[in-house]
Amino acid sequence: MACIPILILLSLSSFCKSDDQLTYAKPLASGDTLVSKGGDFALGFFSPTSSSPSLYLGIWYHNIPKHTVVWVANRNKPITSSVSAELGIRNTSGLILSDSQGQTVWATNNKITAGDNGVDAVILDTGNLVLRSSNGTVIWQSFDHPTDTLLPGMRFVLSYKDRVVGRLVAWKGPDDPSDGDFSLGLDPSSNLQLVIWHGTRLYCRTMVRNSITVGGGPYRSNTSSILYQTATDVGDQYYFVYTVSDGSPYVRMMVDYTGKMKILSWSDSSSSWTVIGEVPTACDFYASCGSFGYCDFTGTVHTCQCLDGYELDGLDFSRGCRRMEPLKCGKPNHFVALPVLMVPANFLHIKNRSFDQCAAECSSNCSCTAYAYANLSSDGTYEDPSRCLVWTGELVDTQKFSNNGENLYLRLADSPGMDRRALALFSSCP
Repeated sequence: MACIPILILLSLSSFCKSDDQLTYAKPLASGDTLVSKGGDFALGFFSPTSSSPSLYLGIWYHNIPKHTVVWVANRNKPITSSVSAELGIRNTSGLILSDSQGQTVWATNNKITAGDNGVDAVILDTGNLVLRSSNGTVIWQSFDHPTDTLLPGMRFVLSYKDRVVGRLVAWKGPDDPSDGDFSLGLDPSSNLQLVIWHGTRLYCRTMVRNSITVGGGPYRSNTSSILYQTATDVGDQYYFVYTVSDGSPYVRMMVDYTGKMKILSWSDSSSSWTVIGEVPTACDFYASCGSFGYCDFTGTVHTCQCLDGYELDGLDFSRGCRRMEPLKCGKPNHFVALPVLMVPANFLHIKNRSFDQCAAECSSNCSCTAYAYANLSSDGTYEDPSRCLVWTGELVDTQKFSNNGENLYLRLADSPGMDRRALALFSSCP
């Protein structure tokens, strides 16, 4: 029996304890698993490969043939698989993972009220591990501490009191759960855009907060499911959450070790995960289309294009695009509305402005190249629901979509013979 790989051992639920709860009197040993009531998820110990000497405490899908881990407790502090491990409940630290020598490997660090002997930990059919008091109050939950994966209904807190707090961190490799090089979180320079980092370098922007993202909407649909995502402010929290329609197959969102954010759906027919959405894919790597270029997602093939009023500067987009008509301070100019875009990076956020005031901020500054405006009033309760963004200098990392984008108001020089009255009417449209 000792020769059988640990991963295989833990998959043989008929030989393992398969309750869904952990109590003071019933810890979880390295040969045991907890299985949610509906059989969707399991909590237990695993090794990434049969030859790996490392043992981890994790949560995975229980009733699909492909072992898929969605959460790891001790990802940066594995236990040697030759040493037994135990997960228990302690008054001084809440959930605690220890090895056979009694060394603490991982703990939730929650103090439990003295005398509350009804505290337990339960693995739910949502994939959430919850430590709760005897009256049902949640003391700690794994959904508040994601590793590389978001599950439906999980509230991914991006910021708290304007401080970035949430981040998904990819595995280092396909068989190495430790912290990898890629991560997903809110950009702390503005708290307005969700980005993928490669170390400390911006790798890809996935979302800029606007009146559409805060209101939510269907992200992806197929014959069997609809995925609905929203980003919302409640009190001091700004969080992202997604749900799926009833009867949907398993869906998960994750950042993998190659730096891709993927949405995957389980297929029973092929017994595999199907990618239904991922970024980056083609020209949406950060700044890949150069200055004043944009990644066009409206066609079957995603390609780089130049913004209106610009042309390619060279043979490819390595040098970006250049103005067709030079823009000079004091010379006639106008703004054109470019619709359905993810606006460029490196913006200046000006607060407490109406749309007209935002437009005036840019038009009165001859160094301003573009502006964008959104009302975030549907995104919870704000003292200032306005979002006025202005740009000076180059515009980098713009993207164009078929829907769910916003207007970018781009400053262009007038061409000889232009009808100024028509331009004035066009430029004033929100």
